[in-house]
Amino acid sequence: MKERYHISGMTCSACSSHVEKAANKLKGVKKASVNLLTETMEIEYDEEILGREDIESAVEKAGYGASFAAGGAGNRAGFAGGKEAGGAQQSCFTEGGSCGSAVSGVGRGRNGRESLSRKAKEEAGAMRWRLGISIGFLIPLMYVAMYHMYNEWFGLPIPGFMHLYFHGNENAMTFAMTQFILLLPILYMNRKFFAVGFKTLGHLSPNMDSLIALGASAAIGYGIFAMYRIGYGLGHGEMAVVEQYSHDLYFESAGMILTLITVGKFLESRSKGKTSEAITKLMDLSPRTAVVVDALGNEREIPTEELCSGDVFLLKPGSLVPVDGTVLEGTSSIDEAAITGESIPVEKQTGDKVVSATVNKAGFLKCRADRVGEDTTLAQIIRLVEEAGASKAPIAQLADKVAGVFVPVVMGIALVTLAVWLIAGAGAEFAISSAIAVLVISCPCALGLATPVAIMVGTGVGAGHGILIKSGEALQQAREIDTVVMDKTGTITSGRLKVTGVGCYVQDLSLETLLGLAAALEKKSEHPLAEAIVEHARSQKVSIPQVQDFKAVFGRGVEGVLAEDIPPRPTMSLPSEERDRILAMLKKEENPSKKRTEEHGEFWVGADGPTSVFLAGRREDGSVSVDFLNRTDSGAKAGTRFFVGNLAYMEENGIQPDRIVLEGLNQIAQDGRTPLLVAEEGRLLGCIDVADEIKASSFAAVQKFRELGIRMVMLTGDNKRTAEAVRQQLGINEVVAEVLPQDKERKISALKAAGRKVAMIGDGINDAPALAAADVGMAIGAGTDVAMESADIVLMKSDLRDAVTALRLSRAVIRNIKQNLFWAFFYNVIGIPLAAGLWYPAFGLRLNPMFGAAAMSLSSIFVVGNALRLRGFRDGFTKLVKKTTEAKETEAKETEVKETEAKETEAKETEAKETEAKETEAKETEAKETEVKETEVKETEAKETEAKESEAKETEKKEKAESEERKMTKVMTIEGMMCGHCTGRVQKALEAVEGVSSAAMNLEAKTATLELTGEVSDETLTAAVTEAGYQVTGIVVG
Repeated sequence: MKERYHISGMTCSACSSHVEKAANKLKGVKKASVNLLTETMEIEYDEEILGREDIESAVEKAGYGASFAAGGAGNRAGFAGGKEAGGAQQSCFTEGGSCGSAVSGVGRGRNGRESLSRKAKEEAGAMRWRLGISIGFLIPLMYVAMYHMYNEWFGLPIPGFMHLYFHGNENAMTFAMTQFILLLPILYMNRKFFAVGFKTLGHLSPNMDSLIALGASAAIGYGIFAMYRIGYGLGHGEMAVVEQYSHDLYFESAGMILTLITVGKFLESRSKGKTSEAITKLMDLSPRTAVVVDALGNEREIPTEELCSGDVFLLKPGSLVPVDGTVLEGTSSIDEAAITGESIPVEKQTGDKVVSATVNKAGFLKCRADRVGEDTTLAQIIRLVEEAGASKAPIAQLADKVAGVFVPVVMGIALVTLAVWLIAGAGAEFAISSAIAVLVISCPCALGLATPVAIMVGTGVGAGHGILIKSGEALQQAREIDTVVMDKTGTITSGRLKVTGVGCYVQDLSLETLLGLAAALEKKSEHPLAEAIVEHARSQKVSIPQVQDFKAVFGRGVEGVLAEDIPPRPTMSLPSEERDRILAMLKKEENPSKKRTEEHGEFWVGADGPTSVFLAGRREDGSVSVDFLNRTDSGAKAGTRFFVGNLAYMEENGIQPDRIVLEGLNQIAQDGRTPLLVAEEGRLLGCIDVADEIKASSFAAVQKFRELGIRMVMLTGDNKRTAEAVRQQLGINEVVAEVLPQDKERKISALKAAGRKVAMIGDGINDAPALAAADVGMAIGAGTDVAMESADIVLMKSDLRDAVTALRLSRAVIRNIKQNLFWAFFYNVIGIPLAAGLWYPAFGLRLNPMFGAAAMSLSSIFVVGNALRLRGFRDGFTKLVKKTTEAKETEAKETEVKETEAKETEAKETEAKETEAKETEAKETEAKETEVKETEVKETEAKETEAKESEAKETEKKEKAESEERKMTKVMTIEGMMCGHCTGRVQKALEAVEGVSSAAMNLEAKTATLELTGEVSDETLTAAVTEAGYQVTGIVVG
């Protein structure tokens, strides 16, 4: 049996060490662990040999108090046990039964926490009162004792009454008695130090209170001795004795020691209170009351702890869910961020589960309580955080060993210090002062707090991130991890199959009709692939027709006859930009199936479009087909037999895909997806590929693991090809596929045998053996209860990134613990020799007991303060924003509206430009025609004149002109050409002109060199270039 006890009277690590030893000595105790910070003891023992009374008696004999903590470790059921316990309880309101011990246990648990909270507040109030009184009397005590020093150091004037009543040997007794009287209230308010200190000393288990009590008692005792010596000197006229001992009073030192230690305890308690803020916040998530409905329909508000399994409770909009239960009536959305970390509310309806501490957003729900009290999800989370905070890490063992002997050793050092200085002739005042300084500067409290405060803050920070760390040992082990073994399904992937691509191989069928036919057949199948297709069809609002003569062939596929006609759908067409993009992609021979879904395929209904484009857009001979871009849909006729299944099933039914289809199917399989072919008798229609998608968070998690230098191994029962595809996409170091549960455990053992520190991350029952075998087991919160029971760390948000955060957090916590331990040891190693006066002979360094007390009071505060820095820990990940369906639809509509407006604006601008260009072109053409006519008239006149002069010469000139024209070269200067496409377009336009044999383009010089076979006018050439969309700025004969 494992139980928890509250331990009272502990003040330092020596106390926790003594209690732990006393408990572990009992016969039948397997293990006892005491936590100074939480003042609790976790003890595992054989109840047949030992009882609670024996445990409490042993602790009391050690000088401390012990009381059983109801609702503690022994009063709980596990994740799995909680369900059984919840199911066995009877309803108080619906069946008139009684919750019995279950309810009383819940009440004890809640009342116990509230009782501890009240006790803590009362102690904090008492501590403030004690501190106020101590400081109130310490100030006048210090002034009376040191007024002359204040005058010397700071120049403060000394009032006349001080000279009259306290100054000089004649007032020495008044001076001493006044200090003693001012000290008495301080002694009374801090009497606990003496009561506990001497009590534990009497039990031969001294602690920090013992050191304080001895140091203060030594100072007070010496002061009282000095008062007697002053009285003797005044009575016998020995003024030298009076003067000597009036300066050797140590009442102010005793008062300062007690007050400073109280200041330290006060600040320490406040700091320690901050370490448990995570638990406080978790507890605040639970509502105080719940509204229950009896068999007659009457509503009644009761405390949450009085709810029993089977009770019917109501959830109004905005209310917190009090316990875990099942929805009986109503629909609503529940915000489960407090438990799962998911910000998107989850829709709930009849039959769905609700979890405690979640928030009902808008609707009204009537629910049945299933798991109540200590069995609720929230109660188990709180319990795990409490137990982890109260646990010890192995790194604390050295501090525990030192703490066990620390106080006796310090007391021995103080006695040696006193004896050595007395023998050396330093004087009683010097020797006693040094011994007191040794006692009051030594701080076992810092050693005791070094580990638990860091663990409590660290586990609380983890809980805030949705990471439940079950023990300090798991926290320390996680720091050493160098290899992470991950289950694939549900851990790396979403654990749910989804349709990732839909493609057609025929031109007379739309994707919607193809998807509807497949869903109609798969609707009658129970295979997970079938469920994914049907769900996808419904999400795309595709109507699912009825089929008859259904037949399922195991391991192959399904077939059936369509019972009703599917009418043709309107012709589908793509936007011109999409057409150009797809054609360019096909011409470049890219395989779009390698592209991410987000980049392509928005037009294709629910599909990863590029895959289907690749398959449908390329012919057997490798050429590009564009027919599919203008797809039609002829529907489907009733009585036609359709098939959905794998390639082997198609071949068995006489359907043989061509080479291009086979290549595409092979690529789909290599990408880790499962292709399902859809066919009718004698014809292959298309393909639907399904996959268990990798979570978006898994990519970020794997990248962080790589940065931390952690080797990653993926274990899965899936086939090797699928597993390898996932490994390549994520960049995981190693994958082991087709493994059984026992194989996972063997792989873990093999890695450990090779010297690896292994963490296993899983979520299913089949992962439980491996989780238990690993150095650190991490269970996904959405997994099974068995997995979570077997694990050391539970990731409540089902996010692989939290595994990275857990490892980083463990490193931060252990680093913080090491810092605390180092400074705790360093402080004592430096402080004790200084207080003993070890450096006085060589350097003249000596520690006043008051400064020693101040150092002691601050040491534990610094330890706690350093641990509180962990509250600033951040996971280092960028938050992944998920959009709700409504938000996505709204965004899609807004985008569509913007695109439509942009297209309309662009169309108007294009139309205006075209109109303007046509008008300009018409004017230019008219001007050119006029110019051409005038030129022709002039040329005709010139030719007639030349003809009159000489017929022979004319013939000769014509022959020569014809010869020159056949060989004529013209160089055109053209503006507007920007690229090779432009030059090609101009070249094509010029070479189309009759009489132009060739056109050589120069993009840099922006020229076109023309070879002419006949006379071609400049106007004709200019018109051809202008019509192509460019401007001619000059034409010269080459």
